[in-house]
Amino acid sequence: HYTDPDKIMLIVNPVIVEPLTREWEAARAEIEQAVARTHEAQAEIRALEEEAGAAFALSGEVDEEADRKAWNRRRALRGEITRAWTTARGRHQGYLERLRRFRVLDPACGSGNFLYLALLQLKDLEHRANLEAEALGLERPAPQVGPEAVKGIEINPYAAELARVTVWIGEIQWMRKNGFAANRNPVLKPLQNIELGDAILVTDGSPRTWPVANAIIGNPPFLGDRLMRRALGDDYVNALRSAFSGRVPGGADLVTYWFDIARHQLESDMAQRAGLVATNSIRGGANRQVLNSIAEHLKIFNAWKDEPWINEGAAVRVSLICFSQSAYSNICKLDNKIVKNIYSNLASGVTDITKSEKLIENKASCFYANVKAGKFDLPGDLARRWLNAVNPNGRPNSDVVQPWANAMDVTRRWSDKWAVDFGVTTPMAEAALYEKPFQYVVENVKPHRDQTKRKKYRENWWLFAEPVPGMRQALSFMERFIATPAVAKHRVFVWLPVTIVPDHQLMVIARDDDTTFGILHSRFHELWSLRMGTSLEDRPRYTPTTTFETFPFPEGLTPNVPAADYADDPRARRIAEVARRLDATRETWLNPPELVRREPEVVPGYPDRLLPVDDAAARELKKRTLTNLYNQRPAWLDQLHRELDEAVAAAYGWPADLADEDILERLLALNLERAARQ
Repeated sequence: HYTDPDKIMLIVNPVIVEPLTREWEAARAEIEQAVARTHEAQAEIRALEEEAGAAFALSGEVDEEADRKAWNRRRALRGEITRAWTTARGRHQGYLERLRRFRVLDPACGSGNFLYLALLQLKDLEHRANLEAEALGLERPAPQVGPEAVKGIEINPYAAELARVTVWIGEIQWMRKNGFAANRNPVLKPLQNIELGDAILVTDGSPRTWPVANAIIGNPPFLGDRLMRRALGDDYVNALRSAFSGRVPGGADLVTYWFDIARHQLESDMAQRAGLVATNSIRGGANRQVLNSIAEHLKIFNAWKDEPWINEGAAVRVSLICFSQSAYSNICKLDNKIVKNIYSNLASGVTDITKSEKLIENKASCFYANVKAGKFDLPGDLARRWLNAVNPNGRPNSDVVQPWANAMDVTRRWSDKWAVDFGVTTPMAEAALYEKPFQYVVENVKPHRDQTKRKKYRENWWLFAEPVPGMRQALSFMERFIATPAVAKHRVFVWLPVTIVPDHQLMVIARDDDTTFGILHSRFHELWSLRMGTSLEDRPRYTPTTTFETFPFPEGLTPNVPAADYADDPRARRIAEVARRLDATRETWLNPPELVRREPEVVPGYPDRLLPVDDAAARELKKRTLTNLYNQRPAWLDQLHRELDEAVAAAYGWPADLADEDILERLLALNLERAARQ
């Protein structure tokens, strides 16, 4: 699983090379000063000798008093020279000893890529120090830094042995390249400092403590919460959650356990710096709670918040995070730019909005939508043939066959997919009375569900895995709701009718008023959601907890207030008016009357079908998507959003031209004020 060395060096440089380079530069400055003093003393000795010789040549006599003073001065100068050389040699040897004792740990070392490069860098540092010391007049010793400088933990026996060989190859290559003899008998020696074992749990089920090391580096395994049980098994995951209870929140990704142990090692003085790779989702949700602990007790001094990476052959986006005990880091760099600080969301600036809290007033309004866990979806043509069929229970299939939408249906164009949805608790006997839909689920869902490890999913195979009853209850009194993609290039919000079944790739906001729609689509909420959320590649992620429940709506226009209560509020009316124009104008651009014809759906109450008037219109409509619209951001769209931002700013009682950082600072203050009250 090859990783580009340049990427690995984004960790190795700040954690190992740059601090040790600064140490050598400080030591070299002292050596240079000491050597310069020897040169000055030697020059003074020569001057004294020349002066004495000139005086004797002039007078032909020896001035005993002057000769005695000159002799004492020369003796003192020779003592200074001895002490200066001792200082120079001591600083050189002290730095070399620092390197010889320096240890690097990779607690998920794989085949040894990180350790290989770390060893080469340590040997380069030693070689540089020796060459520069030699140029200053000191003796150059043979290299002493070797494979013992790196330690590793790896659970895969083959990878562990490969890592040992990799490290030895690095040692041999470096020695030969720099003109030194490598080991010959034997060529390879045992390398027990690369251990075989589990890096996060010991056999009794408690958290593992790692070997002492100066620096911890590595690329721990990426497994999201939902994949952990499938890959590691329920018993292991349960043991893991139990062992780290109170340290790592339930629902956090596997990689966060390495970050937590690294934090513990640093706080216990068993390491000074750490640099680890994680998926960029570590910046938000449950994962960020681990970074919160690191930022609270230690210092994040270097980070790359969103970098391309190769993981087991697949391209992913990662965050690279380096942290230390505060005393070991003076400079902070974020994406290679010097910054004042780095917060746990891997942002910098005056305002640390990671300190925001969830607001009760926003609770139970934003939901992850349905998780199907099976092929419940079907093409529109098939669904329409079933809709009006009458079943043995006297009910039509339209009770359980509904239009379905996911994130791509929002950001692109609707795919005309439908879904068989038997609700939350419908017994199998009742579901079976809808003959064709039930048979479809028997054939397309049940075989997959029979194989799942989750008992609930296996036994209730005809129901969605997670039908989100809270969302359904919240929507039961509405005709429409607000939806936004969980992950998308642009943070867009749309209206969807409640007759559409939303997929889990959509976030559902259970509000049906234009005022809420306008606030969510304003610059204020967009800034907050971008800073609070994470991203997938270049697409920001939205979540109910992190980005919605922490956002402070304008006073009196919060999600816990029924829209009817602020219907006459001038602030709400102004926002609603602009929001309606934004939605209507976008809709006209997406579906111009000259390109589409509206055809009523087979069942009344479902949204009309939007069909192209001809082939040319079909080709043009493919280009008319929300993503393309916001990529282009034409003048009319930009103007509508400016008007919306002005209306929302007025609702807060703030100027409309606030800078981004000022907006975030005010929103954070509002959040903390309300959180304190609740």
